[in-house]
Amino acid sequence: MNRFARLATRLLAVPLGLVWLEPAGEAAGASPECWPTQGRPAAAVLECCRRVAETGRPRFLPRGGEAGDGTAAFAFAGVPLVGNAGELLGVLAVTDPGPRTWSADDVRDLSDLAAACSAQMRLRARSESGRQAREAAEEAAQAAEGEATRAHELLNRSELLLRASEDLADTSSLDDVRQRVGDLVSGDLKPAAIDLVLVRQGRLHPVMSPVAGEAPPGRVPGTVDVDSDWPVARAVRDNRMIVVGGRRGAGAPSAPPATPAFDALDLGTAACLPLRGTHGTLGALALGWDAPYEIGVDERAVLTTLAGYTAQAVERALHLDERVTVARQLQRAMLTDLPEVPGLDMAALYRPAAQEDMVGGDWYDAYSLPGVPGGAATGALALTVGDITGHDMRAAALMGQVRSMLRQADHDHPGEGPEQALGALERACRRLDLPASGTAVHAHLRPTGDGHWHLKWSNAGHPAPLLVTPDGAVESLPQHDLLLHPALAPGPRTCGSRALPPGSTLLLYTDGLVEEPGEDIEENVERLADLLATTPPDVALHALLRSLLDAVAPREAKDDTVLFAVRVRGPSP
Repeated sequence: MNRFARLATRLLAVPLGLVWLEPAGEAAGASPECWPTQGRPAAAVLECCRRVAETGRPRFLPRGGEAGDGTAAFAFAGVPLVGNAGELLGVLAVTDPGPRTWSADDVRDLSDLAAACSAQMRLRARSESGRQAREAAEEAAQAAEGEATRAHELLNRSELLLRASEDLADTSSLDDVRQRVGDLVSGDLKPAAIDLVLVRQGRLHPVMSPVAGEAPPGRVPGTVDVDSDWPVARAVRDNRMIVVGGRRGAGAPSAPPATPAFDALDLGTAACLPLRGTHGTLGALALGWDAPYEIGVDERAVLTTLAGYTAQAVERALHLDERVTVARQLQRAMLTDLPEVPGLDMAALYRPAAQEDMVGGDWYDAYSLPGVPGGAATGALALTVGDITGHDMRAAALMGQVRSMLRQADHDHPGEGPEQALGALERACRRLDLPASGTAVHAHLRPTGDGHWHLKWSNAGHPAPLLVTPDGAVESLPQHDLLLHPALAPGPRTCGSRALPPGSTLLLYTDGLVEEPGEDIEENVERLADLLATTPPDVALHALLRSLLDAVAPREAKDDTVLFAVRVRGPSP
């Protein structure tokens, strides 16, 4: 359970999270599962958990709250964990020793996470029931040889449920749930077709293909109205299993009304099971067999239990997908739409890390610089590529603050160089106690006439930019200073400068492009430079960045990556 404690600490940005379990005796409640795992929570924290358990209601106390609870020294938030029958299983709690009041978002996030934790605990309990059922089946097989066939069937069903409880317990996406369910039922129940449909805005959307092969023409259309007569819709609407018979022999009475997809597949039997979630029916699981298939009491129990495990996995996947979607939308909102600048072509490419929240602290930026007060506009441009440590929502949030503060620093120091803006950013982070650490290249680009531009840059511990000259040579711009870190006192920063004639291309990038465990970063940078040198100068920048990412970056994106290219346009033919 400490992974839920870890998720709670990350989601609410607190130092301590714990899952306190309802004790069967003093020993059982003596060691709650915590994150971080070292040490043991203070007695006052455990007492707060017991209070939540006693009342069965969430408890959100700011620091300096009810002194009688021992909470004067820390802020406490706890939500009860409940079982299928409403019984108390434990408490998911977080604490913060700093000044903290809990927002409505904090309350909702911790409550949602507690619901997922409760579902996980219920899933564990059902797994134990599956093991007991398997043991009972094994004992029955040994007790009566004449019942061997029956016992074998029971054992197979129990093993199916056991595998389902284990395999579906750690799924994290709808694609993962779809694949696991297909693998489970194809080996034992052997349906010819399977669908997973979810309720979205009053309609059912299929998210699963048949067990084998592509969906044939006429299979479940894109969406199904919940009020329709399709078996999956009736199962969702009535919240019960719907079994539909298919083809019959000549002269036999007609089968009950079937959906167009059922008729198109010419199935013998179909079973549609509702997926019951915490807050209502999520959708339905539909299975179909080529031949008539008898679904007795035992089969119904197996299918119903399997649908229960599937519903829990779907609910967890939807919750995680929603978090990832929100995080990616936040990341996209903070990435810049590149400005149109006469005489320049620009392109940028961002690839998120394929782990944790699938967002991160890498960013690029480009914006017009203000002129000197009282002077005319210069047409100058600021360029930035940076990397805030981490690849999660916290890193993305810090990146957004740093990005905005660096923009403000440029506008507060008109006419000054990029090193002044980086220095102002460092001082602001220190004054605001903003724990931002990472690297960045910040540059100013000014037109000098006749299509030429002048580049000034300041590098805070970032990979050196690469410059492709008009004759195709590739140069590194290695001048750099210390990285950005709250433990490093702000000091004077240096600035490099370079003239960019028409036909020059400047490439800025983050270390996710060239860094891979077990490989030499310098060799990867040399390979990147070689690719730039051999690329025709008229290749579009977007195509250039995509080819560099495909050729140089690690295939498994363990870190997020930014590429940002600026090309000074040459004379027209």
